[in-house]
Amino acid sequence: MAVGAGWGKDNRQHELPDNLKTKKQYITMAKKNIDTASLIDTFAEFKETKSIDAATMVSVLEESFRSVIAKMFGSDDNYDVIVNPAKGDCEIYRNRVVVADDEVTDTNREISLSEARKIADDYEIGEDVSERIDFMKFGRRAILNLRQTLAGKILELEHDALYNKYKDRVGEVISAEVYQIWKNEMLLVDDEGNELLLPKNQQIPGDFFHKGDIVRAVVNRVDNANNNPKIYLSRTAPEFLQRLLEAEVPEINDGLITIKKIARIPGERAKIAVESYDDRIDPVGACVGVKGRRVHGIVRELHNENLDVINYTTNISLFMQRALSPATVSNIVIDEENKTAQVYLKPKEVSLAIGRNGLNIKLAGMITGYTIDVFREADENEPQIDDIYLDEFKDEIDSWVVDALKSAGYQTARQILAASSEEVADQADLEVNTVEDVIKVLKEEFEQE
Repeated sequence: MAVGAGWGKDNRQHELPDNLKTKKQYITMAKKNIDTASLIDTFAEFKETKSIDAATMVSVLEESFRSVIAKMFGSDDNYDVIVNPAKGDCEIYRNRVVVADDEVTDTNREISLSEARKIADDYEIGEDVSERIDFMKFGRRAILNLRQTLAGKILELEHDALYNKYKDRVGEVISAEVYQIWKNEMLLVDDEGNELLLPKNQQIPGDFFHKGDIVRAVVNRVDNANNNPKIYLSRTAPEFLQRLLEAEVPEINDGLITIKKIARIPGERAKIAVESYDDRIDPVGACVGVKGRRVHGIVRELHNENLDVINYTTNISLFMQRALSPATVSNIVIDEENKTAQVYLKPKEVSLAIGRNGLNIKLAGMITGYTIDVFREADENEPQIDDIYLDEFKDEIDSWVVDALKSAGYQTARQILAASSEEVADQADLEVNTVEDVIKVLKEEFEQE
């Protein structure tokens, strides 16, 4: 084959540059160009990395270069690395001691006198020689190691930046775009492309999103196990409702009204206790607004979750009466030590106190912090009739059924017999046929008497 010919996959000859007369030289130069481009790309990628200041950039680049040098020579302590972030390059200098020509034992740390005098003819034995090193001469493997090291450092810095961005934002409402929907959670991205997670159990039951939808949620938790931050959002946390109220009610944002407590059953109902430090301001009216205008947007955001706003007070008896609204309470017996309360109501008020599916009494217990037992107050015109507590029937009625009835406010047999099976089933969240079986057992007990 003629000198100066090149080689392609199709075996056709191509003209080579005059300074490259062999195939080996051609391939070597091609590899060198690739390596140079690879190194340039490495710097370019690093310079474009978000949330990295100049000082950090210099430090990480120097550390990465030193790491590669240490892997190649066992140590980097005789190397100086000077990083120029503006140009996106660096200079490497190797420091060696001049020794006699026949006494060189470590070529990385020692240089012969004759070699030193090729650099400068006035070097003497024992002097230090600082020589600039072209990193490209370290070879392709060194460049690949550098890229891998830098990639790891960049990822670590991005993780740190993400964690630092959100660690102090717990409890803050943010908006993010739905990127991917899975069975147990949803992946969202913020305006900087950071990934956020919204678990299924932190979504309101009525939530239904598509890819590309904008979702509002509160930052619920920030984990950073093994420097791998995960940002968890929530739409069911009480803090989400609180932040929505703060955004809609100027008096709350200004500090004139304080939200003391919130109890939520997401998607169903919530109770908010508020207090005003200005006697001229009605905190309940200010929060609700004229014709409910201030909470209308919040209710829509929460998929028609009913909001009950009540006045807060340190008087637990009065606070409990307000929490059980719209029912009118006749009498309350408080047990401070055990955090329990016996609430007595007129027969017609019992269902109001309990609420649909027992929601009202559950929320009242949550916002007051007390276990509330509802008792039906006998009418003065009605003859006094013996009653039996439901716990007495646990040998005939499943314990979970009894517990469900008690949670709904039914403590005695007469209370259940005084209501319809449909009403009891609705309040206790039980099947109607289950309630009918319970009623049958209770009636049989009284018939035996």
